[in-house]
This record gives sequence, structure tokens and C-alpha cells, in this order.
Amino acid sequence: METKKIYELHEEHVEWLKEVDFFRDELKIMQNRLDEIASKYTRQDVLKEVEHFQNQFKLHQNHLDELAHAAREHEQYLQNKLKQNGVAADKQRSFDHPLMRDRFKTQEKLFRELRTEFNKFLSKTM
Repeated sequence: METKKIYELHEEHVEWLKEVDFFRDELKIMQNRLDEIASKYTRQDVLKEVEHFQNQFKLHQNHLDELAHAAREHEQYLQNKLKQNGVAADKQRSFDHPLMRDRFKTQEKLFRELRTEFNKFLSKTM
């Protein structure tokens, strides 16, 4: 298994947590727009799509929560490792986390696809 310097892993965690916050804010904005549409339309086809997006938003929120938790857990592991060993953080190495990185990349891709799909829906209904 490959290793990376701890400070590089830390910087990656910080970046991921900022992305999670950004996506959460985006979800709130999209949910507000969806609420507007739900209050204006009674057509069954539109309400069906509203429900679809509500479900998607919840799924993405759950995934974001899981990813943020995983990043914080790994960050805590790194902090404990630094406390146990007095070697400078720029010298210490830890196991890389390629699976977590892949999960973040996949979530980002899926979120962008959802946003594109939602924007198409908005263009039809607004």
C-alpha cells in the first residue's frame, strides 16, 4: 500500500470537507427551487419529478454526510499518529486512501450529473 506525507493527506481532507459544504449549500438552493415548483404545480407528471428530485437530494445528502464523516475520522487518525510520534508532520507518512479519494470523485461526478438533470427540469417548469 502506498503512503503519502501526512500534511498532504490533511490538505486533501480540508479540500474535501470544503467541497462537502459547497455541495450541501447547493442542495439547499436546489431544494428551495424544488419547493417553489411543488407549490405551483399540481400536474401529476411534474409532481412525480419533484418526488424524484427530493429522493435524489436526500440520497446525496446521506452520501455527503458519510464522506465527511470518513474524512474526519481519517483526519483524527492522522492527528493521533502525529501525537504518538514526535517527528515533524512534513516528514511523517501514512497510508494513502485511494478508495476514499475515488468515493469523493464519484460523488462529485454524480452530483454534477444531478445538477445538470435538475437544471433541465427547471428550464421546463419555470
